[in-house]
Amino acid sequence: MANILIIEDDAGIRTVLSRALQAKGHDVLRSDKLRDGLNRIQREKPDVVVSDVMLPDGNALDYLAGVKKQFGIPVVVISARNNVLTAIRAGKAGAFEYLPKPFDMDMLIDVVDRALAQGQGRQLEDPDNEEVLPIVGRSNNMQEIFRMLGKVIQTDLSVMITGESGTGKELIAKTLHDHGSRADKPFIAVNMAAIPADLIETELFGYEKGAFTGADHQQAGKFEQAQGGTLFLDEIGDMPETAQTRLLRVLQEGEFTRVGGSNNVNANVRIVAATHRNMEDLIREGRFREDLFYRLNVVPVFLPPLRARVDDIADLVHHFIRTGVKKGLPDKVFHRDAIDVMRLHQWPGNIRELENLVHRLMVLKADDVINADHVHKELPHLGNREQTEGSDLASKKLLNIEQFVRGYTDMLPSLDEETNLHTRLMREFERPIIQLVLDHTKGNQLAASRILGINRNTLRKKIQELDISSKGDQP
Repeated sequence: MANILIIEDDAGIRTVLSRALQAKGHDVLRSDKLRDGLNRIQREKPDVVVSDVMLPDGNALDYLAGVKKQFGIPVVVISARNNVLTAIRAGKAGAFEYLPKPFDMDMLIDVVDRALAQGQGRQLEDPDNEEVLPIVGRSNNMQEIFRMLGKVIQTDLSVMITGESGTGKELIAKTLHDHGSRADKPFIAVNMAAIPADLIETELFGYEKGAFTGADHQQAGKFEQAQGGTLFLDEIGDMPETAQTRLLRVLQEGEFTRVGGSNNVNANVRIVAATHRNMEDLIREGRFREDLFYRLNVVPVFLPPLRARVDDIADLVHHFIRTGVKKGLPDKVFHRDAIDVMRLHQWPGNIRELENLVHRLMVLKADDVINADHVHKELPHLGNREQTEGSDLASKKLLNIEQFVRGYTDMLPSLDEETNLHTRLMREFERPIIQLVLDHTKGNQLAASRILGINRNTLRKKIQELDISSKGDQP
């Protein structure tokens, strides 16, 4: 049995959290003010603190580092301000874990259990301006990425970012650098696909004077230019095999020699790699070294395509309007029906395509308000799709769901006597959704939990509860 302190000004959330933790056998202390919560930490020394960020009398993140340093108590941060900056600030301030609202209650219980078992937190420091961070997203899969960034941003672990072109891989790499311990050192980006194969080694490692015809001076490579900072290897899947072998040696030994040289040069850089390719296929085809992949893929980050996070489109549009205005573009308002039409597009170019569309509409359209017709004209392929009935699509989906619910309730003996309708309906919806995703991932529960945006333990529990077939179960 442990003492858990909840600092939360929303009485409803406070009650739900309390009941869930008490059901697990924990004693629960409650506070609705930051100052009172800090006093209770000092006075009662709880085993774990679960705290909201924005409280009536202050921001909990301003005091979190002090709690961690003075008392060593793990703090789980929950917040409705579910953006990447909150996750990063929580990580730097020493939070054990960050959970965006709304969160899965099973996930919170799991986090509290881990905090009790481990009792260790993270980092320090405090960026304040949300506008400087260009990563936007409230969807579940983006929240998972934000939480991961908050954990690894102060480490030197190698990160491998995968995802389609235009999903923002370099933005993630820049964020890791700009808010990490190497922020005052260079960030050097090099695109493997843009460099001829016979020049990659000299580009990365530099060369000595006289190393080859035309080498009339010593030239530092990207590793030296990034000394002390971050080296971003974009499109790593296009790296030639000879360069892969040399890169592996550098990562293993922490030093290299310039082309044509014999003196060792220290490789003090953090490596962040990215690719739009399927690395497992490249390894299977013998086009990429498996041992190098595991050196680079210490922390894997998958960026979902925009079509998998359409809930973020409205926020992204507003973000691109602001960046466009800063560049001198005329300010515009995007009508809700324009956003609805954008949500129907497949976005093969992902975030980059959306940004280009928003800025193009801001420049080319004389109207102050951008509506659905404007978007349709710029995205003509929408007209060829069955879904292109604009905002009517949402109404049709809603009608189908309503018909299902009414049909289901008509089968009940008496709606007045039903006391568990919400749970029963949720089971009806959850089972086919989870089954479909598991079929898609061929039973890979880790991949399925990522697609669904739920905790892996929660997924396992639901598979058991709903008696779902998980053929070829994989961890």
